[in-house]
Amino acid sequence: MRSTFFHACCMFFVVLFIITSSCQKSRNHTNNATDEGFQPQPVILEKQEVETLKIGAAMPAFNLPDMHGKMVNDTDFEKAKILVIIFTCNHCPTAQAYEDRMIQFTSDYQDKGVQVVAINPSSSAGLLLEECGYSDLDDSFENMKIRAKDKGYNFPYLYDGDNQAVSIQFGPSTTPHAFVFDQARTLQYVGRLDGVEKPGTANAEDLRNAVDELLAGKAVTTPVHKAFGCSVKWSWKSDWAIKVNKEWHEKPVSISAIDDNGINELLKNNTEKLRLINIWATWCAPCIIELPDLIQLQRMYGNRDFEFMTLSADEPAKMDEALKILQSKHSPVQNYIYANDDRYRLIELIDPEWNGSLPYTLLIEPGGKVVYKNNGIVDLLELKKVIVEHPKLGRYF
Repeated sequence: MRSTFFHACCMFFVVLFIITSSCQKSRNHTNNATDEGFQPQPVILEKQEVETLKIGAAMPAFNLPDMHGKMVNDTDFEKAKILVIIFTCNHCPTAQAYEDRMIQFTSDYQDKGVQVVAINPSSSAGLLLEECGYSDLDDSFENMKIRAKDKGYNFPYLYDGDNQAVSIQFGPSTTPHAFVFDQARTLQYVGRLDGVEKPGTANAEDLRNAVDELLAGKAVTTPVHKAFGCSVKWSWKSDWAIKVNKEWHEKPVSISAIDDNGINELLKNNTEKLRLINIWATWCAPCIIELPDLIQLQRMYGNRDFEFMTLSADEPAKMDEALKILQSKHSPVQNYIYANDDRYRLIELIDPEWNGSLPYTLLIEPGGKVVYKNNGIVDLLELKKVIVEHPKLGRYF
């Protein structure tokens, strides 16, 4: 028989989930209702050639929303002696590696008449989950606000992911990619911030040299440098995204029974990977609802030292029912079901401190140390941060 204890706990979390979902919807509505009422509407463009703006070219005009939805126009910076436009994004490890340098550069030059503006050129249609393995965020407009707040951006961060019209005119090849314009808004420098990606080893020397020469009334000695980083996610790359998504959904979904010894081995984690285990059941509504989000973590981080697996707390006789749900949510990861009818034994095996309520999620380091555990629906952003900021992964190459 199913455990009365488990059912009671599950019903508690069903009620809690309904309440939480209502609150979350309210919070999401508030987050999306920006100060200026801007709502992102990405479109897919036909493929086209994009050329990087040449030295001596006039700066293209722009009018884009910042991460709060406030429209920002190039004329807002008319008083700046020098305008530095840096194309960057949330997901790229190289872009993240340069964030502190961008912040420091802005701080060092803001009293010298230099204005920095960051633009996110990426379309959500052209970005794969698999490309987000070095971040907790994708490049969506909603996530720009989170990244800017987390890092304490001291410059405007603008969104061009709808039709990418401004980015196409500038022609960034990578993120980050810097464009420096003089007071007449003529392009005087284009390229990298510096030549060393690893944080703490350089300080945007190439960008600083170019700006220092312009402030001194001199021509830029080296006006062009190649930029290194992630390619811009143009919307016409959506065909590739469709192909990769199709391949993922064609992967087989299976489930196998696991005994006490097998669970002990899972918890020991004698691998080189972070191991995320989600314990769920077919009669636990919150478990089923959150499962797709957890499966996405495998797509995001699975090409690195990370693996996600599920463990059904159903009776062994419910294996087929559990498999049907896993198939409906498309979970082509390692899926297990406990081979014993004793749910209380499972509780003690997994974690003596666990109260038995579902869902229950553990993140285990190589060697068996638990670095994250959560009763109930996970805070997905919090969990992503724990994963990507763990020394086994990290945000940079």
